[in-house]
Amino acid sequence: MNTQNTAKEISDNNINTNSNTKIKICGLTSPAEARYLNENHVDFAGMVLFFPKSKRNISIEQAKDIMAALDASIKRVAVVVSPSIEQIRQIEAAGFDYVQIHGEIPETEAEAAIAIPILKAFNVSDMDSYEKYHNDSRIAGYVFDAIEPGSGKTFDWKLVDNIPRDEKLLLLAGGLNPDNVRMAIEAVHPDGVDVSSGVENDDKAGKNPDKIHDFVAAIKS
Repeated sequence: MNTQNTAKEISDNNINTNSNTKIKICGLTSPAEARYLNENHVDFAGMVLFFPKSKRNISIEQAKDIMAALDASIKRVAVVVSPSIEQIRQIEAAGFDYVQIHGEIPETEAEAAIAIPILKAFNVSDMDSYEKYHNDSRIAGYVFDAIEPGSGKTFDWKLVDNIPRDEKLLLLAGGLNPDNVRMAIEAVHPDGVDVSSGVENDDKAGKNPDKIHDFVAAIKS
């Protein structure tokens, strides 16, 4: 792979960081939830893979069913933690558009030839490692999250002020919900926002269509 072409490939993949705030709904677990995203015209759909500790963890086969139910305009994102190169290859083969990596990215010479664009996730405990990835041509964007991703907890948004902006996508996550997402956008001015628990049912069993609608409406109003 010629990594020098990655920036152009990312651009061709319809990421426009000068457009309106993009919306990523993460932690999908069923095709029914995919339809909620279609109805609200969101930009990204995230699915947790290879991480049994998460209640949102699904198999590759389940992910394929969800992806088949998504509108073609919605980008498919595999969300993983310190994946192996074999897991990356499975994600590529399944047809995902991006892989969102928490933890470590494979770094050996063979593993470095990752074809799928990467969204590198950071939390308040490892934001200092941003510079390590800033010039990595495989990185399509960054996701800034709370110290415990998926916990529904926010963090001090001022920490993102210390991150130099570049041509790559910047997504803000961590405790966002319909009530605070507008405030978060005004504070950070991210390219996009990422939500999971903030649009789930009160018992945390699956996504709530009304909360997804309200979340999107708060951004687009």
